[in-house]
Amino acid sequence: MINTIFFDLYGTLAGFSPDRYKIQSQACAKFGYKVTRDGITRGYAIADNFMSKQNQVYPIRNMNSQKKKKFFSQYQKFILSGDEINISELTATKIWDYIKKIPYDLACYDDVFPSLKTLKSKGFQLGLISNMNTDGNNLSLKLGLSNYLDFIITSKDANSEKPHKKIFMRALGQAKVSAENCIHVGDQIISDINGARNAGITPVLIDRDGIHNDFKECKRIISLAELYKIIK
Repeated sequence: MINTIFFDLYGTLAGFSPDRYKIQSQACAKFGYKVTRDGITRGYAIADNFMSKQNQVYPIRNMNSQKKKKFFSQYQKFILSGDEINISELTATKIWDYIKKIPYDLACYDDVFPSLKTLKSKGFQLGLISNMNTDGNNLSLKLGLSNYLDFIITSKDANSEKPHKKIFMRALGQAKVSAENCIHVGDQIISDINGARNAGITPVLIDRDGIHNDFKECKRIISLAELYKIIK
């Protein structure tokens, strides 16, 4: 019986404010490139998959500054590939450096608080598993999630990233539950779906941008409002 739900953070509970398209649009215009919302959405799907694969092999947080620079140059190139824009590594680095100077914050999606409130009222234990290299408690307070989440595990807390089993096992230990009594909700195939399954946890894919319409390997939702229905 499912009694505990783990959530990913970025793309699941929260997104950038301003959103990633607006940030990319502003930065790319500075260098003479025009992008589209659909193209940026496609590009980020490719880039985030690239990031998940990298964290699987060697965590980005452990890279030195030069390796991080090279990684995010390639990451930016993948983002623009969604609009079929091909740029050099040097230009990609300049665009990414400009993006880092644009003020932004994380903000929860509109469906998050009503959905978490419903799940809490039904008696579920709720937790967050994030690859963000930051303190979990501070993150929870900043996003207004502390009244809903029973615990948060970040890569900084666990010294491990999704999709590695270690971070999921840390969450199971914190929750004091068995894997068969949990589900994990996330937006990344490698990090969230494969990672949860490797730890024996049932995954649920949240596909807010509708880029995985043909994915059949687990339950798929486009809004958190659908989650309780599929659990029930």
